Amino acid sequence: MDARDSSSTRRRATRAKLYEAAVTLIAEQGFSATTVDEIAERAGVAKGTVYYNFKSKTELFEELLRYGVGLLTASLQSAADGTAERGGTKVAALDAMIRAGLVFIERYPAFTQLYVAELWRTNRAWQSTLLVVRQQAVAVVETVLREAVENGELSAEIDVPLTAAALVGMVLVAALDWQSFQRERSLDDVHAALSLLLNGRVSGR
Repeated sequence: MDARDSSSTRRRATRAKLYEAAVTLIAEQGFSATTVDEIAERAGVAKGTVYYNFKSKTELFEELLRYGVGLLTASLQSAADGTAERGGTKVAALDAMIRAGLVFIERYPAFTQLYVAELWRTNRAWQSTLLVVRQQAVAVVETVLREAVENGELSAEIDVPLTAAALVGMVLVAALDWQSFQRERSLDDVHAALSLLLNGRVSGR
C-alpha cells in the first residue's frame, strides 16, 4: 500500500468515527444541541480534525445522510442481486430486501431513528440532500417492482413509485417499533410478519 492509499484509508476510518459519533449524539439530543466539540470528543479526535474533514457541522450531517443511506441502498441492492443469482423470483427479491432492511436497521438503529425523523422536517438546510438519498434507496425497490410487473408476478395496476415508497416505509417504521417496543421479538419473527404483508396473505383468503 503506498502513502496515498494509506492516507485515504485513514481518512475513511476517521470519517466513519465521526459519522458514528455524530449520529449517536444527534439522535440523543438533537442537531442544534450537539456541538462540534462533543462530536470530536465522542469520536476521540481533535476538534480540528472535524473541520479538516468537513467544512461545518451541517456538511458533516449531510455527508452522514449520504453515507448511511448509501449503506442501506447497497444492502438492498445486494439482496436483490443475490436473489437473481440464485434464480429466485422478483417477489423473492423483494422479500430478501425486506430482510436486508431489517438487518441494516438492527445494526444502525440510531441512524435509522435520525433518518426517519428528518424525513418529516421541511426547514432543514439538507432537505435537498435528503430527497436525493431517499430516492436512491427507493429506486432500488422500484426497479425490482417494475420487473415483477413486467414478468407478470405482480399486477400491472400497482403504482410502482408509491408501492416502493410504501415498502421502504413499512420496513423502517415496523423495524423502529420492533427496536423500541418489541425487543423480545427476533429478526426472523419481524421478517416473517412483513413477508405475509408482502405476499398479501393477511386477509384470511
